[in-house]
Amino acid sequence: MSYQTRDQLISLETELNVQYQALKAQNLKLDITRGKPSADQLSLSDHLDGFLEGNYLTADGEDTRNYGNLRGVTEVRKLGADMLNVPADNVIAAGNASLTLMYICMLHSFYYGARGSENAWSNACKAKMICPVPGYDRHFSLCENLGVEMVTVPMREAGPDMDAVEALIEDDDNIVGLWCVPKYSNPTGVVYSDETVERIAQLGKIAKPWFRVFYDNAYAVHDLSDTPVQLASLWDRCEAHGTQDSVWQFGSTSKITFAGAGVSFVAGSNDNLAELQKLLGVIIIGFDKVNQLRHAKMFPDKQALLTHMSMHAELIRPKFAAVLQALNSELAEYGSWTQADGGYFISFDTEPGLASEVVRLANEAGVKLTPAGATFPYGKDPEDRNIRIAPTLPPLPEVVKAMEVFVNCVKLATVQKKLSKLLSQN
Repeated sequence: MSYQTRDQLISLETELNVQYQALKAQNLKLDITRGKPSADQLSLSDHLDGFLEGNYLTADGEDTRNYGNLRGVTEVRKLGADMLNVPADNVIAAGNASLTLMYICMLHSFYYGARGSENAWSNACKAKMICPVPGYDRHFSLCENLGVEMVTVPMREAGPDMDAVEALIEDDDNIVGLWCVPKYSNPTGVVYSDETVERIAQLGKIAKPWFRVFYDNAYAVHDLSDTPVQLASLWDRCEAHGTQDSVWQFGSTSKITFAGAGVSFVAGSNDNLAELQKLLGVIIIGFDKVNQLRHAKMFPDKQALLTHMSMHAELIRPKFAAVLQALNSELAEYGSWTQADGGYFISFDTEPGLASEVVRLANEAGVKLTPAGATFPYGKDPEDRNIRIAPTLPPLPEVVKAMEVFVNCVKLATVQKKLSKLLSQN
């Protein structure tokens, strides 16, 4: 920061505080907390309701209005396979939330165990899950709910620190899984490198039988660039190493069509899906196949899906650009951030110890941010510096205004801390 002397810092703090009070006086009510699609994005799928035109039969002749078929409609399983880059025969299509599928898979491993109760997490070990950080808060919530301890590894530019992941698995038999968001990782936007995917595929060779990679490919087709980085196929790598049983893959259309009425997918080995289907058969008779069929009609092939996603990108791209313009022009001396080519988030790091204060200041000025610490297990960022920015939901002018407040709050918190430290030394 170019302002170093006591008088310079006092002057700058005064100027920033005047700006802050003026922003507070505007009585703003802006929200950039969660990665929700905007109303305009949702409207891209308004014609979804008219696709069936009274014809509820699948290509196989199944009446989707009736009970049954836990694997899901054949046509929509093909859609899930295209999204996750796996064979359609190894996909189950379900309801609107992939998070539900993740929890069911965790419940199965925790209470019943892969290939028998002797491998149930609750019987075999004191379950611990590896969590790359910063990461996705809802993954952490699932672990907390089941009492699965979370251990962290740093998120690098190529994905999780795989040296640390492998060392944990080799040193601790209680490690039961690894959380992954492999493409446009939440919140950093990292796309896992080919080497990282290869090493994840090999974890099944060194881990215990109860170990599972939870590979949440939520942003598989959420590109902002016309020439996106391609994610290597984990399925192909696992087949090459004979480790298919060690991985669950997840995805959904929740940020593609209607967030509250999409289709979710889970992909796994034949044995894993057979085990999962036994549990599903106890808790549900069948998912919403009518909704599955209309999604299959809307996206008859991968090109139709990618064309639809390009329209999403046109709506989202200006909002990301507005955030990055504010950060690049105003905060180069105040923090660091990611610049992703897709997904739903931008990850911002303040100077250590300031994230909570920035969030507090922004909230008082009428801008809601994701709570500081949310991107770490148990809501505790050890350095108190990471803030997740989610610009997709508000209209563009609101994103611009929210970033005006954010910039002011980051600067004000940083200057106040610097000034406090300087005054304490005198």
